[in-house]
Amino acid sequence: MATREEYVFKVYNSMTQQKEVFEPKVAGKVGMYVCGVTTYDLSHLGHARAALSFDILYRYLQQLGYEVTYIRNFTDIDDKIINRAKELNEDPLALSGRFCDEYLVDMDDLQCLHPTHQPRVTEHMEQIMKMIDQIINKDCAYVVDGDVFFAVDNFPNYGQLSGQRLENNRAGERVAVDSRKRNPADFALWKAAKPGEPSWQSPWGPGRPGWHIECSAMSAYYLTHTFDIHGGGIDLIFPHHENEIAQSCAACEESNVSYWMHNGHVTNNNEKMSKSLGNFFTIRQITERYHPLALRHFLISVHYRSPLNFSVPQLESASEAVFYIYQTLQDCEDALLPFKEEFKEGAEQKGKTARANDDAQKCINKLRDEFQTKMSDDLNTSPILTGAFLDALKCINSSLNMLKKKLQKQQKSIHIQSLVQLEKEAKEVLEILGMLPPCTYAQVLMQLKDKALKRAGLVEEDISGFIEERAVARKNKDFSRSDQIRADLTVKGIALMDLGNETIWRPCVPVQQDQEQPHVAGR
Repeated sequence: MATREEYVFKVYNSMTQQKEVFEPKVAGKVGMYVCGVTTYDLSHLGHARAALSFDILYRYLQQLGYEVTYIRNFTDIDDKIINRAKELNEDPLALSGRFCDEYLVDMDDLQCLHPTHQPRVTEHMEQIMKMIDQIINKDCAYVVDGDVFFAVDNFPNYGQLSGQRLENNRAGERVAVDSRKRNPADFALWKAAKPGEPSWQSPWGPGRPGWHIECSAMSAYYLTHTFDIHGGGIDLIFPHHENEIAQSCAACEESNVSYWMHNGHVTNNNEKMSKSLGNFFTIRQITERYHPLALRHFLISVHYRSPLNFSVPQLESASEAVFYIYQTLQDCEDALLPFKEEFKEGAEQKGKTARANDDAQKCINKLRDEFQTKMSDDLNTSPILTGAFLDALKCINSSLNMLKKKLQKQQKSIHIQSLVQLEKEAKEVLEILGMLPPCTYAQVLMQLKDKALKRAGLVEEDISGFIEERAVARKNKDFSRSDQIRADLTVKGIALMDLGNETIWRPCVPVQQDQEQPHVAGR
């Protein structure tokens, strides 16, 4: 794969509303802060999309050779956490800690790399209080009855990211308008303690942080006041990120983020998917029925800044695409197994390595160029797994078919080398996209088949019975029954394939979709 010297990496900066060449503040190093989740419930597909978008950015920056410090926070104390804890009669911090752990399970399932640090608000009260004190000393905040509010009138550049006018600020969105504010747009930096709620001692009395200050304080603590990338969902531009900029700049005039990056919403029937609207599916609900790699494939099938509309047919298509990828790579691995000695590094050193054939080399060159061209253009993942990558898989299958024929030794060696190099390039693409599993191809294929059986309401023994019944029908020339068995299974997402005297099955996209939404527990 190419390095950053060969391709110019451009990212879309929400602050300037245009693509810009990525140039870190310190050569060879990148500081990146991404707003994480508020942990009061299992995370939904919108959270998954945000995590995947910046996981791919993280992976790509590393592939380009940068040393990346990646911070993603947990909001583990908040009004929503407290309210949910009351509903469940549970300690708020125990509840939020539990859902932090559940989020990490989901991220591991989706093959998201662990950030460098994953700070929690409750572990950074000292840094938060220190920043609030700095803001007060700069006359950009005031204290009322133990609450501390940011004074937006004292920060002239308020609105620079979102373009929102002050009168449009909804007072921090998460809290009701407070008549004690000097300006309705002022937002809470510190909230005075209420009876029965978690609180921490501060110079202004016991209380807890407002929503926005946590990210300003933690990003400054881990990355200093000036760093390269700040990311999050597009819904965070206003008021959260707008307020972050105001707080950070008020605390430190040198505060600066070079690139603000935001991923688009996941929608359900073209309406933003969110917990507050109750129209969401949790990551866990989807991965109970679809392989996490299929979900990952679906989530990166659209450019990260564009809206992504959730649909079952697209999930089914993603699942079939992932099966095809790993079946091809498994077939390639099986075919190469007898020829291991012919493509070891020792053979290369002796000058005996044959080059790939022309078709394979063209596929490799096209894949390399298309991958880097698209990724360097603001992480345009959407065409990558459908263009040159698919051509490379087709080329692998073509070489596999050639190996089955009687070939001269040199011709066979050429096809072997073609397979070795094509598989290597395919794996590099999958690695950077987070699509390369930690287990074997065979294990992924088995997992995909298990999920397909679950969706179909069948078990392996059922499929064996249908295959046997179909074989009897064909032997008796009852082709109508034979065809009906195959058609009935295809409706359920199970495809029967006749290979010589053997019939095997694989998952497929169901030929009919009777439901617009998946049948998942709890809905």
